[in-house]
Amino acid sequence: MSKPAENTRQMHLAAHFPGVNNTTVWSDPDAGSHIDFSSFAHLARTAERAKFDFLFLAEGLRLREQNGKIYDLDVVGRPDTFTVLSALAAVTERLGLAGTINSTFNEPYEVARQFASLDHLSAGRAAWNVVTSWDEFTGQNFRRGGYLAQGDRYERARQFLTATWELFDSWRGDEIVADKESGVFLADPEPGRFDHHVSQFDITGQFDVPRSPQGRPVIFQAGDSDEGREFAASSADAIFTRHGTLEAGKAFYADVKGRLARYGRSPDELKILPGVTFVLGDTDAEAQEKADVIRHQQVSGQTAIKFLEQLWNRDLSSYDPDGPLPTVDPQVGENTVARGRASVRMHRDPLATAAQWRELAEAKNLSIRELIIEVTGRQSFIGTAAKVAETLEEFVRERASDGFILVPHLTPGGLDEFADTVVPLLQERGTFRSEYEGDTLRDHLGIGAPRASGAGVSGAVTGGKAAS
Repeated sequence: MSKPAENTRQMHLAAHFPGVNNTTVWSDPDAGSHIDFSSFAHLARTAERAKFDFLFLAEGLRLREQNGKIYDLDVVGRPDTFTVLSALAAVTERLGLAGTINSTFNEPYEVARQFASLDHLSAGRAAWNVVTSWDEFTGQNFRRGGYLAQGDRYERARQFLTATWELFDSWRGDEIVADKESGVFLADPEPGRFDHHVSQFDITGQFDVPRSPQGRPVIFQAGDSDEGREFAASSADAIFTRHGTLEAGKAFYADVKGRLARYGRSPDELKILPGVTFVLGDTDAEAQEKADVIRHQQVSGQTAIKFLEQLWNRDLSSYDPDGPLPTVDPQVGENTVARGRASVRMHRDPLATAAQWRELAEAKNLSIRELIIEVTGRQSFIGTAAKVAETLEEFVRERASDGFILVPHLTPGGLDEFADTVVPLLQERGTFRSEYEGDTLRDHLGIGAPRASGAGVSGAVTGGKAAS
């Protein structure tokens, strides 16, 4: 197997368990359960066999619905993230385990304790994707109820992360001392002591989990907004994003990496990892044909109307998804449709977006469904295994990304073909590892030990799975 040239950039690869999104194709006969542990285990073992950095779980705190009805954008149920990741720690050895955990409805002590425990159980493989929740709908499941305004939830998120860092760092790592005569004892009489008083959290106590192998979990953040980019530059170890083109990816990469210096960080301390789909075929034409079928399976007529309602902010159930866009403009103001469900696609300027969609639909003669297929599609890599491998390498070589989070359209076997065909080509070319070189997720990502707490958490944390 060939060795990488000295200037070859190494790629990072991760897998996203495809739940809580509209990526999954339910109608495929090979589609399996999103609840059975065997599905999680299969995808994790495939990712580890292919030497991926980590497996990523999104979070769904309530089944999605719109206007009071659950629809086909969601899985029917989602097991608890920590439970699943803890179980996966027992059936994997090196694969990182990343979970999305909400900062709006949880408490710092609880989340810090769970992640520190997961890092111990997995011997240093835990990661936390920090998100917020803005909607009243999800809030109804919690004692807090209601929802937080945008500025309030971002401020809570910043203070939440700072508080958890203080808890993680409250054990130095050398408090437990082994003494042959008297047994094990604590060198520090009060390890884990914390005293944290800010506007969102007034907590004093003692953290009860000793310092974990990584010190703190790897911190992930998702989103393309300016607030999200600033948070990633100041505090995150990796940022999830989306790129439509190579040029857009390069612009995003340069912008975010360019923000790191003012926080005393080097470009290698933050990994940029877009979430992407892929479709493989024996020929490029065959792969493209499969991709077209998959996109139509992913966006049903009902799903297309629901997406359109989120922008138009009004009931569009009487419209034909195979017909033209509404002539009426979106309703500007409070998004009453979106408030009815969590993690919707938010639009800062609905009228401007609607105008862009109308222009695109007219230029290409697109129906509502065809338009939604076009505007909601992720950056996809389509073609033979060789072509996909070459395109992935181009994105990394041209600094449009540091790697990718792969989102298969089938559960649980959707990653198998990629692992068996594309990964060996990347390994032969020296652009992806053939074996793990370290034990922890920080080792896999090459990001080193966490910075000292108190370094500052600024910017914003995203809402849901992606920033608006």
